[in-house]
Amino acid sequence: MKKINLQQKLSLFKEQWTPKVIAELNGQQVKLAKIQGDFVWHNHAQEDEMFYIIKGELYIDFPEHTVELGPGDMVVVPAGVEHRPRTKDGQEVHLMLVEPHSTKHTGEVEHELTKHSYDWI
Repeated sequence: MKKINLQQKLSLFKEQWTPKVIAELNGQQVKLAKIQGDFVWHNHAQEDEMFYIIKGELYIDFPEHTVELGPGDMVVVPAGVEHRPRTKDGQEVHLMLVEPHSTKHTGEVEHELTKHSYDWI
């Protein structure tokens, strides 16, 4: 039971689209990520995914609409829902993800941004 400071953890890495695990609870992983630009369209067939914005503006595109999130905002993407996170105007976004340990980074889509394992920081 150690205190975790999100800003301190974010200072430990520069990689984008490479989530880092900072905690686990009840089969869920809490991850921090830095992102910039467009991600790949994908879904997680069996898992919900929570996005919480720490810094910047994140847009999550869905087939029929887009959700805009700023610092302090969060959204839960239900299992099976196609989505694409993206940032605007070259802005770097810092965010926290909460998702089951089994969640694949890009679902079943294999892409150059796909990560098959996550580092703990």
